[in-house]
Amino acid sequence: MADARYSLHQRLLHWIIAVLVLLALIAGAFLWAYGFEGLRNTFGATIAGAFYKYHKTAGVLILGLMILRVSVRLSLGAPAPVATLTATERILSTWVQRLLYVALIAMPVVGWLATAAGDFPVQFFDMTLPGLIGENRELSESLFAVHTALGLSIVMLAGLHVAGGLRHWLIKRDGVMRRMSLFG
Repeated sequence: MADARYSLHQRLLHWIIAVLVLLALIAGAFLWAYGFEGLRNTFGATIAGAFYKYHKTAGVLILGLMILRVSVRLSLGAPAPVATLTATERILSTWVQRLLYVALIAMPVVGWLATAAGDFPVQFFDMTLPGLIGENRELSESLFAVHTALGLSIVMLAGLHVAGGLRHWLIKRDGVMRRMSLFG
């Protein structure tokens, strides 16, 4: 069993980001499936507006926390790989994690730009943030398509990440999960 663990800061960031990503993806799925009109007609204008506002808020939080996470990771590093990992497992886990990092930074940036290009407010709770780019409806549509593709990529990458973690926890029982767990 491996004794090396990520720092408490790294573990807290991991799980806070994981919860925020799950909530943002669920909200994003509703936004994609219903659109504003559908949400408004189904749940009312107040709830439709809240979906958008808190989806954007989660995105801004994820972006900020991911930047912090990368900084902490560069500063503190990572524990040595568990000895029971095969070369294939090391390569897969490394690339899934790297691609998740890239996607979790790119997705909120692309969403921010798509929102601004669509001339919609970029919200963080009750504050409106600068849009960063001017209105361009065609660009907005293209960026929202990329935002959606990134969301699907995150779902697939997170699925691989979780499946790998469950395999190590329930089948291999090799201590990999302990490295990032909050308890034990």
